[in-house]
Amino acid sequence: MAKDLHYLTAGEALARFRARDLSPVELMQATIERIEAVDTEVNALPVRFFDEALEGARQAEARYAGRGRRPRPLEGLPVAVKDEVEVAGQPCTEGSLILKDNIAERTAACIQRIIDAGGIIHARSATPEFCCAAITDSRIWGTTRNPWNLTYSPGGSSGGSGAALAAGMTTLATGSDIGGSIRIPASFCGVVGFKPPYGRVPQAPPFNLDHYCHDGPMARTVEDCRLLENVMAGPHREDIVSLRPKLTVPPPSAGIAGWKIAMNADMGGFEVDDEVRANIAAAAETFRSLGAEVDEVGLDLSMADLREAARAHFATIFGSLIAQSLPEYQELMTPYAIAFAKDAARPNVGYYRSLEIESEVYAAIADILAGHRILITPVFGVPALKATIDDYDPEVIYRHGMTLPFNMCSRCPVLVVPAGRSRDGVPLGVQIVGRTYDDVSVFRAAAAFTAALPWFDAPARRPALERSLA
Repeated sequence: MAKDLHYLTAGEALARFRARDLSPVELMQATIERIEAVDTEVNALPVRFFDEALEGARQAEARYAGRGRRPRPLEGLPVAVKDEVEVAGQPCTEGSLILKDNIAERTAACIQRIIDAGGIIHARSATPEFCCAAITDSRIWGTTRNPWNLTYSPGGSSGGSGAALAAGMTTLATGSDIGGSIRIPASFCGVVGFKPPYGRVPQAPPFNLDHYCHDGPMARTVEDCRLLENVMAGPHREDIVSLRPKLTVPPPSAGIAGWKIAMNADMGGFEVDDEVRANIAAAAETFRSLGAEVDEVGLDLSMADLREAARAHFATIFGSLIAQSLPEYQELMTPYAIAFAKDAARPNVGYYRSLEIESEVYAAIADILAGHRILITPVFGVPALKATIDDYDPEVIYRHGMTLPFNMCSRCPVLVVPAGRSRDGVPLGVQIVGRTYDDVSVFRAAAAFTAALPWFDAPARRPALERSLA
């Protein structure tokens, strides 16, 4: 059992801490040993704080032994924080050589809550430059690879978090999502990722005002994701859009028998591989086996309009920010970041028209959700992307990224869970989309689904990294 400590769920670890059957120090040591054994090839956690993490684990051990204050909700758990979110005193590079010497002076509200709840930040997880790619490969950190098949990417931009979870290098992790950056890595890595509805998890200005943008939790199980979400969520004085009152997602009280669920395989016209179509059909059958009624529904969306609306939105906010670096720092930047910045400068439909299109997208999805408790869709149109910059096309998100409509419909909670594996061994996820602000139904459906299709609970349902690296 000792060799598998790094794959304990957060819930299992906390129960064993409380029973004095396991020390937080033992878990942290096992996690560090795992990182040292496999991260040379995976390259998910480029910045590490092992000495500080072991000291934090010793302090947590004392709390469980009755010395000092009572244990907190995340007491003693290793947490990887995406190298985009600020933690005072830690590097924060956003995957860019431009920021290689940047040390954060403040801690983001949602991360401070993790620290205050006893979570121990043992590493920062890799991200593509400025979080603007669907792979995780940067000039500062190099190529992050998918633990299930090292030829492929774990996705982006929270790819380091997804890969670290899948490889057993952290118990919990954070991500952020402006176009699918939590959900794509969750799908590619076979883990759980939650894009909360806009305003649920506080963010730092000014991106808190960008309704495409979300911070959220990632984990190996739905229950662990729920645990971390409940810590991160809630109103904060720095974020004017943060929602009051705080929603605490309860444990699922029952199954989903009798629910009406909608299923769509291409979100109105995204390019979708046959394996991905087969996987969402199989997911629908799993939901039917749980007693739900699943209807395949159509979506009448203009792909050209949807893509141009996303381009216009990114150009107005995200792309224009990256473009500020072009005149002085272009020689330090990755090709995909340069392309993203230049795309922001080309003519587009304009921000007002983009809002009109977003309204049209939501109207179509709202019609479906009016008669169904949840909507299930694929996450991405292909099972995986190759790992390196040389193989990456920045346009891929507009062809395959079925995550994008739910950044437009940002008040809809979306939880991604693993649902199958491709012929190349990489996982395939399913998006579980809820009505606006109905996080509870999304978590309840995901809990039922993953109980029927468990992952990571046995060696056969984990990446075979030991064989890959032999």
